[in-house]
Amino acid sequence: LCCSGQSNFWPQAILLPHIQPVYGAQHPPLDPRLTKNFIKERSKVNTVPLKNKKASSFHEFARNTSDAWDIGDDEEEDFSSPSFQTLNSKVALATAAQVLENHSKLRVKPERSQSTTSDVPANYKVIKSSSDAQLSRNSSDTCLRNPLHKQQSLPLRPIIPLVARISDQNASGAPPMTVREKTRLEKFRQLLSSHNTDLDELRKCSWPGVPREVRPVTWRLLSGYLPANTERRKLTLQRKREEYFGFIEQYYDSRNEEHHQDTYRQIHIDIPRTNPLIPLFQQPLVQEIFERILFIWAIRHPASGYVQGINDLVTPFFVVFLSEYVEEDVENFDVTNLSQDMLRSIEADSFWCMSKLLDGIQDNYTFAQPGIQKKVKALEELVSRIDEQVHNHFRRYEVEYLQFAFRWMNNLLMRELPLRCTIRLWDTYQSEPEGFSHFHLYVCAAFLIKWRKEILDEEDFQGLLMLLQNLPTIHWGNEEIGLLLAEAYRLKYMFADAPNHYRR
Repeated sequence: LCCSGQSNFWPQAILLPHIQPVYGAQHPPLDPRLTKNFIKERSKVNTVPLKNKKASSFHEFARNTSDAWDIGDDEEEDFSSPSFQTLNSKVALATAAQVLENHSKLRVKPERSQSTTSDVPANYKVIKSSSDAQLSRNSSDTCLRNPLHKQQSLPLRPIIPLVARISDQNASGAPPMTVREKTRLEKFRQLLSSHNTDLDELRKCSWPGVPREVRPVTWRLLSGYLPANTERRKLTLQRKREEYFGFIEQYYDSRNEEHHQDTYRQIHIDIPRTNPLIPLFQQPLVQEIFERILFIWAIRHPASGYVQGINDLVTPFFVVFLSEYVEEDVENFDVTNLSQDMLRSIEADSFWCMSKLLDGIQDNYTFAQPGIQKKVKALEELVSRIDEQVHNHFRRYEVEYLQFAFRWMNNLLMRELPLRCTIRLWDTYQSEPEGFSHFHLYVCAAFLIKWRKEILDEEDFQGLLMLLQNLPTIHWGNEEIGLLLAEAYRLKYMFADAPNHYRR
């Protein structure tokens, strides 16, 4: 929430512990299709004195914005301080009344599909999971977490869990297993059980997605963590897992030493922010596992150390390796039900596979993050070639690619997509040569152009930045990711081997 002008709704002096900005489909924002008119109408209301001039540049936008979520991590803040008490109650009441009034006008009843009209009540509400049931109850008064109703031009689609069954369920509600998928699963099992797995063939099969049942072993093989020879796999796993816990014994106690305190403190702050709406990641035991993984990686890679964003990269591996032991949906699974050996295996495998991933993109996290700077520049050049209208639209309103695409590169689109989509995306990334570095560029370009209509509809700097930081992907599933990857592959085919065509 922000309020510009002299009457700042949130005082700058307020410090809130353990909170930073969260965006994207994992933390669903209001649907822009519902809030677009609300934002424009709200700007016309004179209840609170605001500056009439809209922010036209990033610096002006930042200067005129007070964001209580964006301030530091001090934990000793006194909320009874005078700065907190200066909040104007009349302003608060007037703003709340206006919000409720506008939201009541914007409520649109969803179309009821013919298949469900007979048994679905008029106030039909889909709860994504048991965790969201509590969230929905807590926020029903503010209308912020009401189901994202579609406009009449869009079909009603079921809201599915943030993790769902990871890859088994499409947002379109397709059945979890078709005859074709059973055939593909059998093909995978044959490849994985052969004496020496053909990794090239495994990559070809994995590009359009890996079945949930064989994803853990497939990811271990594609990341280079497991050998292709089946006879060597058991010993390799045993040796690598023992090696990781040797690192724990050797280094983890040093987290309290002076030269490691800053690293550990930042990790300790970031862990609770990782997927805050998924109960699995809020369990103390899971957070302890993540702390150990990130701390050991950081001190073994002093060139970069720990950088914010790396914490997100652990989650897909953790969920995939957890699914090896859990038949039910993992979103609400209590990990204390697993044995100590199972948890140790999941932790060690997540560490090694994340390490393999980061080995290929470590220049994203070294000083000044040159890898990300280069990728964002490459994205700008690519978009200028494939959609000059969108590129010029950004230039007209002084939107810099670094202002939105930095996070796309730093977090590999994890803040823009539901976790189930990230896992499906990584099936393909691990099947592509340099998938997490080179191919990711074309995925980002395809992802940006996917929203060209919404981008061109926004005609000011602030509206564009808010859209690009809150793209409505909460309903996405395998179908949408498949189309995105197909378009990314087309762009790669056109531009990757044509450098003269790539540049102006």
